[in-house]
Amino acid sequence: MQIQLEPQLSSAEFVDILNRSTLAERRPVECAKTIEGMLRNADVIATARTDDGLLIGVSRAITDFHYCTYLSDLAVDQAYQRQGIGRRLIEFTHQQAGLATTLILLSAPKAVSYYPHIGMQQHPSCWTIARTPPKSEF
Repeated sequence: MQIQLEPQLSSAEFVDILNRSTLAERRPVECAKTIEGMLRNADVIATARTDDGLLIGVSRAITDFHYCTYLSDLAVDQAYQRQGIGRRLIEFTHQQAGLATTLILLSAPKAVSYYPHIGMQQHPSCWTIARTPPKSEF
């Protein structure tokens, strides 16, 4: 398995791995314009691929490379979970963004118990304003 930067990851492969990981349940995979914008405006896109090139994991982050890194998407194919791929993607993404940054992640409901297992600390106060999807997503 190889973990690498892949800034030109295609929308089709991204949506495919979101579907194979269940993260698609919480992402606008039906809106090609939004998916393309998510990819092209990310600062760090890391992928995990098998030796024969199959995409089995992805992380997508936004960072200033100095203070904070928001890891917006972490997706690992369900068939490859529990092999350390998610942990390696998180570590690689953080290294690429800079270890001096604080890595921030909002957990998918099904993954809440995973993050403490790999050494991440839960923050007691996180505040959000929900996105208003563009009309093209309706």
